[in-house]
This record gives sequence, structure tokens and C-alpha cells, in this order.
Amino acid sequence: MKSLLDKVWSLFSSIKLAIVIFALVALTSIVGTVIEQQASYADNIRVLSSLVGQGIAPSAYKVLYALGFMNMYRSWWFLSLLSLFAANLLVCSIDRFPAIWRIMRTPVKPIAPDQMKRMPIKDEFVVQGGPDSILQQAVSAMKSIGFAAEREQGPDGAVQLYAQKNAWSRSGVYITHASILVIMLGAVLGVFFGFKGYVDLPEGFNTNIVYSTNMDMSDPSQVSRRASLLGALYAENGDLQKASQSLNESLPDYEKDLKSVGIIPLGFQVLCQQFEVQFYGQSDMPKAYRSRLSIIENGKPVVSKWIEVNHPLKYKGVMFYQSSFRLRHDLSNGVAVLDVRSPGGQAETMKMKIGQSFGIPGTNETVKLAEFNPALAFDDQGRPETYSQMMTNPAVRVDISGPGGARSSKWIVQRYPETWSLPDGSSIGLTDFWGVQSTGLQVRKDPGVGVVYLGCILLALGLYVAFFMSHKKIWVRLAPDKKGTLLTVAATCPKNRHAFEREIEKLVKRLKGGN
Repeated sequence: MKSLLDKVWSLFSSIKLAIVIFALVALTSIVGTVIEQQASYADNIRVLSSLVGQGIAPSAYKVLYALGFMNMYRSWWFLSLLSLFAANLLVCSIDRFPAIWRIMRTPVKPIAPDQMKRMPIKDEFVVQGGPDSILQQAVSAMKSIGFAAEREQGPDGAVQLYAQKNAWSRSGVYITHASILVIMLGAVLGVFFGFKGYVDLPEGFNTNIVYSTNMDMSDPSQVSRRASLLGALYAENGDLQKASQSLNESLPDYEKDLKSVGIIPLGFQVLCQQFEVQFYGQSDMPKAYRSRLSIIENGKPVVSKWIEVNHPLKYKGVMFYQSSFRLRHDLSNGVAVLDVRSPGGQAETMKMKIGQSFGIPGTNETVKLAEFNPALAFDDQGRPETYSQMMTNPAVRVDISGPGGARSSKWIVQRYPETWSLPDGSSIGLTDFWGVQSTGLQVRKDPGVGVVYLGCILLALGLYVAFFMSHKKIWVRLAPDKKGTLLTVAATCPKNRHAFEREIEKLVKRLKGGN
């Protein structure tokens, strides 16, 4: 009678169990694909209403929420399914691998003539000359198709050559199994010890936290708790130590509470020094956008880098990716960066806020920055208007006061240098309007990514070995015959037989005296 351990081992070494678990993972993943993960209640109600109707949608949502489908890929039951699948795969491999290992370790041996005739690949023919005279030719012929032959002299004067190659190719499926387990291990490391987050960072601002993309926005209590913890942090200007003290918590407990509601402390500050957008010609289609980021630790900058899409900044395992950008709602703190040139060519860079004034070098003119427009256009009556809430065509209006009280106004447009010139030969160029844009950053830390890459390499290797390589065995018998030497060729391989048959055809051709 089988023991309990034997029964459990037999269950987990079953292919049927693997099929059942894989089917469950696939079916639940379909639901997880339809239901938007970590989305708000309203978003998923909208999705469910389109599937089951508005009347049933709230009830369906409650059921799916109770089953964990709103954050399915981190739920205990989905991780349990993956663990069962990994255990099943591991036990199946351990259970079957010893037999395959014995086959791989067993050296090829001579076989009887009647066994050669029962091989799936075989040929028999007579050539002129005795076995001794063509023996070296046969060894060379086998070497030409990649086999290093061993030989045995029979009592009847016959000589048998035999060889094998790629015995280890039988392990291809087990390399593939191992790769799947390695990839799953890397994924688990990423889930439990890494994070995926985002942050919207205005020019000139820094932050020491990011917001997790895995937060369950459908739980009102979590949203309320998050607001409370953030309120304490904002009140202390981002100082985690002071925020924890204001809530009568230790710093580790406060950081743990932050993580529980999707707020991730970085352990350092990231500062957006500048953000830039380039456009295609004079169109409003962005060509490229990038951010100048600095990492600040212990009050000192340690790393600075321009990041673009697909060119992130990495620091202490945390990757900052350029993701998006937007115009801030409050433009009052924007700073115009101006290239001011006198009629004689004297140049000076000035940084001014709206409402401030300055004098043009070498003239008696005073210029006041009166207005900023992020996307300047003019209507049919020539009146200025804003056609976009993006920095697609930034411009400043300047009021110029000359000698004798003469006044004039002019729009200086960043993307049109021809608007920079003034009648007296001086010019005012708008090179930037800093502090009014925000860069959207995707932030990721994944300590398992190297493990996943290793698993992918193993997977590619395992699939190549499993599908394109085969354990090949070959025997060539040279026996004396009245007309010369009777050559019997026999071979076997478990897969890719047609390709191996072409190799045997080349061998036979060489044995018959062909090239």
C-alpha cells in the first residue's frame, strides 16, 4: 500500500494535474485581462455593464472583488496556482529525469547483425576490396558527418564501427522546464521585492516618494488612509522622519504604512532640473521630449542625466523612465529665459517672471513682461487666444517703454525667431519658459529582472536543443563477402529523422566511393 508521501508524489508527477492547473491559470487570466486591474470602481463598473448589463454589474463587481479579481496577479490564490504549477513541473522533471540521465550516460555499444536490420534507418551494399582495405575509408566517412567512430573486431573477420553524438540533447525539455522555474522565480522576486510606480514631477521640484501602479483604487478605505498619510508628509515638506513623528509612529512603521497604500519611499530625492520638447518643424507634433534629472542624497547631488524614452536613469537598482509630460495648472511661478541683445550686438541672458521689468543694454528702453501664453494663436480679428493646454507654441507679450513715454506691445514667440527683433535693432529672444511643465516618470525596481533574463536565455537554449538537436547513433559493419566487403549501415535518432537520413545518404555515398 502506498504511503501518503508516495500518493502526493504520484499526484504531483501527473501530467493530468499539469493540464488542469494550466487550464485554471489560463481561464482566470482571461478574467484578469477583461477586468482592469487596480482600477477604480467606476471604471470596472463601466466594463462590467458592457458585459453583463447595468443591473447585474454592481453584484458582479462585489463577487469579483471578493474573489480578488481586481488585483488578481497579486492575489493569494493566483500565486498559489503558480506555486502548484511550479511544484508539478519540478516533481515531473525529478521523476522522469533519472531514466533520461541513464540513457545519456550509457555509451554506445556494438549490436548484432539482426539488430542492425531492425533499425529505422538502414542500408546494405557490397563494395570491392576487403574489410581491412576500406576500414580507414569508413572511419573517415563517419568523421565527415561528425561521428568519431570506435571499432570492434568480430570472430568472423567482420569489423563494426559505432558512434553517437548529442546524447545530452535529450535534456532539452528539462532545460526548458528549468527555464520556466527560473522565470517564475524572477517574477516572484520582482513582485515581493520590487515595485512599479509613477510620479508627476514639475520643473524645479523634487520628491523622495513615488506612487505604486499596483495600488487597489477600488477600496475607499485605502484611498482615505492614503490621503491621511500623504497629508502628514506634505505638512512636513516631504520629511519622512518628521511626518512619522507627527503621527506618533516610528519611521519604519510609517514607511510600512506608506507602502501598504501604494506610496513608495525611495530613500533619496529625485529632482527635475529641466524639461524639453522638440517638435517636427513648425508643427505641433512632438518629435522628442526629455528631462534633466538629478539624484540628491544626504543633501548633495550624486547623479545627473538627461533621460528620454528608452534611455532611463538608473540609481541603486531604481529605473526612471521618461513617460509623459503636461502643462501645470499654475503658471504664476514660471520664469522666462530671455536672450536680450542690444543694437550693437551686446548679449545678455535674463530670467524674469511675468510682471517684472528690465532694460535693454545700450538703449533707454524698458521692457516689462506682461503676459505668457503656452499656445499662442490669433483669431479672425487678430486677437490672441490659447489653442492648447500644452506648450505647443509658447510666447510672452512684452510692453516696451521708450524715451518720451512712447509705449508699444509685442508678442515674442519662442518657435519663431523672426518675432524677436525690435525696430531699433535690438532683439528679445524667448529661449525657454521654465517651471510650468511637469514630466511624467515611470519608476521601476525589479531585483528579479536579471533572473528573468537568465530564464529567457535558458528557455531559448532548451527550445533549440529540444527541437533542433537529436541524440544520434550509428553503426557500420564491414564483413567479408565473395564480391568484396558487405557493408551494413544502421542508425537511429528519436527526432528530426529526415535530416539524419540525409546525413546517412552522404555517408553511404562516400562508402561507395563517391565524394
